[in-house]
Amino acid sequence: MSPIRVWLYATTGGVPRRSAIVAAVVGTVLNFINQGDAILAGGSVSWLKAALTYAVPYCVSTYGAVSYRLATDDPQRNARS
Repeated sequence: MSPIRVWLYATTGGVPRRSAIVAAVVGTVLNFINQGDAILAGGSVSWLKAALTYAVPYCVSTYGAVSYRLATDDPQRNARS
């Protein structure tokens, strides 16, 4: 597995767009679950937690897409299946 191939898969083929959509939906839901009372009451919001709440679903979605593409493009692995 080449790091260049991983980078290419993570940055092409619609992966960034799909990962961003997943992060927007999941991150918003999780932010309201975790900090909804502070957001609605106008209280103090942890911006680091908010940023991480969006970053984690983005990374997980990207990892899943890249893993799938690596698995389906690997001729040796496909021959063993």
